[in-house]
Amino acid sequence: MDRTTTMASRLANPLTIPAEEDFNLFAVMFALCDPTRRAIVEFIAAEPGTGCSNSDFGVTKSALTRHWRVLREAGIIKQEAQGNRHRNWLRREELDRRFPGLLALVLDANAEASSNPSEPATNTGQQV
Repeated sequence: MDRTTTMASRLANPLTIPAEEDFNLFAVMFALCDPTRRAIVEFIAAEPGTGCSNSDFGVTKSALTRHWRVLREAGIIKQEAQGNRHRNWLRREELDRRFPGLLALVLDANAEASSNPSEPATNTGQQV
């Protein structure tokens, strides 16, 4: 398994970012099943290159750190360390090559759920 690593800082562990050919559909789907992580993906789609600390998404800092890590390790986002900040981008082109249309479907569904709050944004156990 070939993984790309980028140093987070001289004091931290390197960031693990999977190569495109190592994307795993189940890891991507797991990452996208959480409403907070979907909100983060939507946020990065709207503001590419944004920093991790630009919003709290209604969760604690430690929980938010875990969400960023899950998204990065699934291959959904790319993070680059700049000093003590991480800038974030969606890996849209790589995801579209590996899983065509998946990211667009998730972003569209999340935007639709956000604009219609009476419908749940997640599957509540109903058969699809």
